[in-house]
Amino acid sequence: MSHTQSAKLVLLGESAVGKSSLVLRFVRDEFSDFRESTIGAAFLTQTVPLDDKTIKFEIWDTAGQERYKSLAPIYYRNATASLVVYDITSPPEASFEKAKSWIRDLRRQADPSLVILLCGNKSDMEAQRQVPRELAEAYAKEEGLLFAEASAKSGKGVSELFIELGESLVYFLGFVRRSCWSSVRKRTKRTRSRSKRVES
Repeated sequence: MSHTQSAKLVLLGESAVGKSSLVLRFVRDEFSDFRESTIGAAFLTQTVPLDDKTIKFEIWDTAGQERYKSLAPIYYRNATASLVVYDITSPPEASFEKAKSWIRDLRRQADPSLVILLCGNKSDMEAQRQVPRELAEAYAKEEGLLFAEASAKSGKGVSELFIELGESLVYFLGFVRRSCWSSVRKRTKRTRSRSKRVES
């Protein structure tokens, strides 16, 4: 018998990277080339059926404009997962660097057990790619993040990234012993820190 478990998911990223488009593709299987910027945050829900659990994502789609950044901690407080989005067609120093900044903020202010997935959107525009997949993958690996690329426009990879988030929540957190995953994350950080000292 499948058990339904709610999970608060917050989307972060610079304006115009396609956060809202990814969510609407996932929730309603819709896409529009012309969308107004999110003001504050939008709230949607969608379920992901897994083997013996159903994850009900409570999704907070936050605004990417700088003037709303101070509000972000309100939305990722008590979140169990975060999807941090960048645009693969923008220069690495633009939305990708902004994504890294959001991740640093999450590390400082969010629950240590938070599961983070770094997502490169607009994978359908490969000819205009400016952020190499290898660059983002290496960063995600170094920081202990999940990683995926997707296209809100074509729908490719969108369901898969939410499924991966759901499976990771079940596997790592189990929605029961969050403190266990927190201690694992802390040990991982200490190991990474020791490795960097050895390398230097």
